[in-house]
Amino acid sequence: MGPAGSGKSTYCQTIMQHCEAAKRRVHLVNLDPAAERFEYPPSVDIRELITLEDVMDELGYGPNGGLIYCFEFLMENLDWLEDQLGDYEDDYLILDCPGQIELYTHIPIMRQVAHLLQQWNFQVVGVYCLESQFVEDTSKYFAGVMSATSAMGMLEIPHINVMTKMDLVSKELRDKMERYFDPDPLLLADDANKSTDNRFHELNQAIATLIDEFSMVRFLPLNIRDEDSVAYILSHADNAIQWGEDQEPKEPDDDVEEADRSD
Repeated sequence: MGPAGSGKSTYCQTIMQHCEAAKRRVHLVNLDPAAERFEYPPSVDIRELITLEDVMDELGYGPNGGLIYCFEFLMENLDWLEDQLGDYEDDYLILDCPGQIELYTHIPIMRQVAHLLQQWNFQVVGVYCLESQFVEDTSKYFAGVMSATSAMGMLEIPHINVMTKMDLVSKELRDKMERYFDPDPLLLADDANKSTDNRFHELNQAIATLIDEFSMVRFLPLNIRDEDSVAYILSHADNAIQWGEDQEPKEPDDDVEEADRSD
């Protein structure tokens, strides 16, 4: 999840590739009724139930109201979702969600979806994506941290925050990124003050103090071109849901055992 353009679909594609290379059973679940293209065909697709285009055409809604309607319609047809997910009880599912931030921060629909998944015995972790270019504008970065904090409070599930598109960051900026992974809001408030009118300085300070007092948000950097970076992110998601702890141990391969004895 995360704002539009934050790299959610790229994250899903990257983790899918990594899991497949590691021989893990993984499936993509599309929960975005406005999605158009996928690198991996989704195993479960909300567009088979409802699409944003149909809602906008038939009901005359705009994109934001249409997305909310789509999820309200999903909540009225939970038997469809439960049936679709029923075949994947023991597999790793990656849910690609819409980019409408209100679904995670203001409206309890996504919280209801997450809690339903837990009731259906799925272990759930929220992955909030924020693109690294946000750090070029401290005010925009503050907004990203606040939205991540709001999503964490609203969803009430294990949660990690990922700074995406690190492969696109210049070397000059990359050297300064550490302060944004583990934000020091009071220090960053000084940067925000330099680019905003004096009238907003007290507001900047109040927001920085709020973020500092909650101290909930830490970002994990993701460079999709670095396999170690991808593995690092996935390990945090695995730990959050304790993935693999209840997996049955694999039986040793007879051919491998025979080869070991012959050696």
